[in-house]
Amino acid sequence: MVSISFLNPLSPEGKDIVRELGSFEGISEDIPELRSLVAHNPSQEIVDDQEIPSNYLELALKRMEWYIQKKHDREFNSRKYAFLSDYAITKYDVISFYLLCQAIGVKFGPNSRETRVMVEAQGDLVQERLGKLRTEDSRFIVEKSLQMLLKDDLVHWTFFQELLSTRKIRLTDLLLDSGELILDREDFLDRFGPRIKQRNPSSMYELLIGDELKELIMVKMIMQETEDYIKQVHEKARIMVEPNPILLELADEVAEVLAEPMQSYGYGSGRGGSGPMKAGPLNPLAFPPCVKKALEGIKSGGRNDAIVLFMTPFVSYARLYPDVFRMNISKRISDQDPQLEVTENEVLPLIYEAAQRCVPPLFDDQPQEKVNINAKLGFGMHSTLKMEHEGETTWYTPMSCEKIKLHLPHLCRPDEVCKKIGNPLSYYNRMIWEVSNLDKGGPDSGNSNASNNFAAESPRNTGTNGKSNVNTGANGKNNQSVPKSSNKNKSHDKKSGEA
Repeated sequence: MVSISFLNPLSPEGKDIVRELGSFEGISEDIPELRSLVAHNPSQEIVDDQEIPSNYLELALKRMEWYIQKKHDREFNSRKYAFLSDYAITKYDVISFYLLCQAIGVKFGPNSRETRVMVEAQGDLVQERLGKLRTEDSRFIVEKSLQMLLKDDLVHWTFFQELLSTRKIRLTDLLLDSGELILDREDFLDRFGPRIKQRNPSSMYELLIGDELKELIMVKMIMQETEDYIKQVHEKARIMVEPNPILLELADEVAEVLAEPMQSYGYGSGRGGSGPMKAGPLNPLAFPPCVKKALEGIKSGGRNDAIVLFMTPFVSYARLYPDVFRMNISKRISDQDPQLEVTENEVLPLIYEAAQRCVPPLFDDQPQEKVNINAKLGFGMHSTLKMEHEGETTWYTPMSCEKIKLHLPHLCRPDEVCKKIGNPLSYYNRMIWEVSNLDKGGPDSGNSNASNNFAAESPRNTGTNGKSNVNTGANGKNNQSVPKSSNKNKSHDKKSGEA
């Protein structure tokens, strides 16, 4: 029978398993039984014996690796991690969960990317495991878990205040009557049966509640308990003389696993269908005409939309995740910029500079737009970027060309390249590839007018190190200068062509 601790390691059963272990002694020693369970799992695919976790620490890292690869790798092979859905590993899995939470709590704290990923990974793993169980087993374990988590037959919606405040669940997800949560079938039929006309009350129960709502509440509550436990560990760690070296080492290895997407998944150089674009410093010479126009400053109406809705998504994605449309994987800024350093030192200064060039300067009469910019980056309605607020809003993707023509027509001054693309970010990626191919002396590098124009402008706007001058100085302000006249650019292109 499946143990509740397989889904919720923080349950009384899970805590008993931890108490039986007692101490960290032998925590890194090989466990032959664990290796055997993984190796003999009929669904498990093993390419290399090194992929088999041999102890608690390796199993902990496999938990994180599973989530990171599942989220970022489009060629993710779930059979490499089939053992994670085998309830025979429960006692080892519970220990690995606690090790992860303690390592992250001690080293990174509750408001870190590592905590967010750990909480999300636990939620995904619970859902994955539920999906692999038989329907009868799944229903039984969900019912038992909810009895422990809710602690009372009558639950008022305010019980979920923490879940609601962290946006793990919405009030509209719940079925309430006089403020009380309704989950039980008999309770539903007693309260709503007489009110339901021309429909089968039992069918309505399955439609409105059924297994889905119960599973949702259970998963979200386990995620919240995981986050709360990491907070508790962090608070205790602050008064500890010295954390256990094993936890610190595990925390460093977790950080390496989380850094893997920036090294392996979704990065590299390529063109067309051959590979993703590489994230790197912004090159203003590759900006489309609409972006260059916005950087000069909006001198008429539409300042707010141009800066908040247009420039903010474009600059942030061009710098951090240029291949969003090709990869088609939703991410948060911290997935690409874990410490938010690039966002604060490169992305925001360029957006602010465009806002300052507006007439009148946007923030002079509408300082609240800085909050709206943060919201479009995914950090909620707050005046500063903090990891604890990430996810309160969505990281907006760049406007399409059609939307720009509709809402910001004064920015749309298409050139030849614009006719071949449908989004300013696609324009930027194309131009970045063009100049990259020219630098490498690619076979078709001389066939593109856009490439020639781009290359002709490059020497005038790059520093001695060959990098674009879109960077920030010690004062945190962007030093990029934007051409003021399109005629000047045309003249320069002509001279370059003659040369």
